[in-house]
Amino acid sequence: MKRVIANGRVLDGDKLVKRDILIEDGLIKSIAPVIQADNGVDDVIDAHGHFVSPGLVDVHVHYRQPGQENKETIKTGSLAAAHGGFTTVCAMPNLKPAPDNPEHLKEIMKLNQKDGVVHIKQYATITTNREDDELVDFEALKRAGAFAFSNDGNGIQKSSTMYEAMQRAADLNMAIVEHVQDDDLTYGGVLNDGAAKRLHVKAMPWVSETAQAARDIELAQATGVHYHICHASSKHTVALIRAAKKAGIHVTAEVTPHHLLLSDEDIKEDNSYYKMNPPLRGEDDRQALIEGLLDGTIDMIATDHAPHTKADKDQPIATAAFGITGSETAFSTLYTTFVKTGRFTLAQLINWMAKKPADVFSMAGAGSLKIGQPADIAIFNLDEAHVIKESAYLSKGKNTPFTGRTVFGDTVMTLVDGQPVYKK
Repeated sequence: MKRVIANGRVLDGDKLVKRDILIEDGLIKSIAPVIQADNGVDDVIDAHGHFVSPGLVDVHVHYRQPGQENKETIKTGSLAAAHGGFTTVCAMPNLKPAPDNPEHLKEIMKLNQKDGVVHIKQYATITTNREDDELVDFEALKRAGAFAFSNDGNGIQKSSTMYEAMQRAADLNMAIVEHVQDDDLTYGGVLNDGAAKRLHVKAMPWVSETAQAARDIELAQATGVHYHICHASSKHTVALIRAAKKAGIHVTAEVTPHHLLLSDEDIKEDNSYYKMNPPLRGEDDRQALIEGLLDGTIDMIATDHAPHTKADKDQPIATAAFGITGSETAFSTLYTTFVKTGRFTLAQLINWMAKKPADVFSMAGAGSLKIGQPADIAIFNLDEAHVIKESAYLSKGKNTPFTGRTVFGDTVMTLVDGQPVYKK
């Protein structure tokens, strides 16, 4: 099948230029100022001057299936990703049963293939069921198709467990992707110090993240593993990552849209939609995360899309579930806050949300518009404002404080392998 995306604008360096794109059999065949829709073309998509982007890449989503389908399914989660302009996502392993052996992993990957409308890569766990110190069979899980290894949601508490996991992953040239949290230093806290004092709840100190990051960076240096830090939140963690990179340690890191857009000063009342783990930190931490992106300390933006039921969130912050959705609001909120104001360029944002995650994790064919590559494409309307509405979400999870915001960068269409999977 031949399809032309006509009258769109693509990035050429830092500039948007008019280009047409010819797609044939799911691949990009040509990118040119004008492509004539001859008799062999089956479909023409008029982009109306909108931004035609590489499909976005998210290395951190939670789809809850199997085990918690009331929160999200592979179908609803991947539809939400497509709504946000994402064409490749990496699904975390906190599932029931967890992908901690080849049989479980293969079953989940079959579900991903059957129900997903975008490309879904699947993490395997580091330990059995993510909850003890019994390491999984790394080699068997790699053969079964694991994308990388993570116990996301749980930090590895025992140093020897992490050390041995890194050794095994390094031997296989696989990444350890980790939620860095020393449970002994969280003290049962739910918010950063400032917001915790205002709302009279327990605080989760920044050191709970940074102390474990420091341990793991040293272990990464000792083992040579590719160690990736999930959702960095503290300026102290940013400083550690910066020093580790200067020392030549193979450490990469992500930051979430919510940690870039919000601080604990935004929590004015007991609203559980502002509760996530790690929690929103101080304004100085938020600025350090932004600077970390700009100077290359932090490699990419990842949503940590974490849907919950209304009952999970319809509670006080002290008892509500941790987590915020992100797939459907990430691009528009970041574009509006940072690109429209001149803090970031559009090229930088697309680098952090598409090209860099694909490069860091060697995802062939993802993250860029190139002839011969899969036609994974998102089309965004950068010029017209729209209001984020709960009724428009395709995720089962509605747990985000960004509902009601007026933003630019609405998704017009998303194509995966040249086929539209979302259309406004």
